[in-house]
Amino acid sequence: MRFDHVGVATEDAEGLAFLYEDLLGCSIAHEERFEGLKIIFLELENGYFELLEPTGEGTVARYLEENGDGVHHVAVETDDINRALETAEAVGVELIDSEPRQGAWGHQVAFLHPGSTGGVLIEFVEH
Repeated sequence: MRFDHVGVATEDAEGLAFLYEDLLGCSIAHEERFEGLKIIFLELENGYFELLEPTGEGTVARYLEENGDGVHHVAVETDDINRALETAEAVGVELIDSEPRQGAWGHQVAFLHPGSTGGVLIEFVEH
């Protein structure tokens, strides 16, 4: 597996993108609206920042209400998401998604429950 991105929940994805562009010298690689979210991916040399701004109700909106802006999840890329989920389950990790689903950029994604992973919401991504 390889690091893919860190997801950051924010009330202002565009404003944070401008800040990160100036601060980190990164650039916008992809933008889309997806399942009640405005998403902006900023590309670094070795991965991405995924900025998540809610445009309606959902898990990111609830996260922001409870926690405010900040790191929402960490994503790792896998070549075989089904095998990754089987491995996670075999080692006792609670799955949020027992089956992969379509995520941003049309990639297959699945999330692991943070209660089983040291408090970190982990996303598997298969490109």
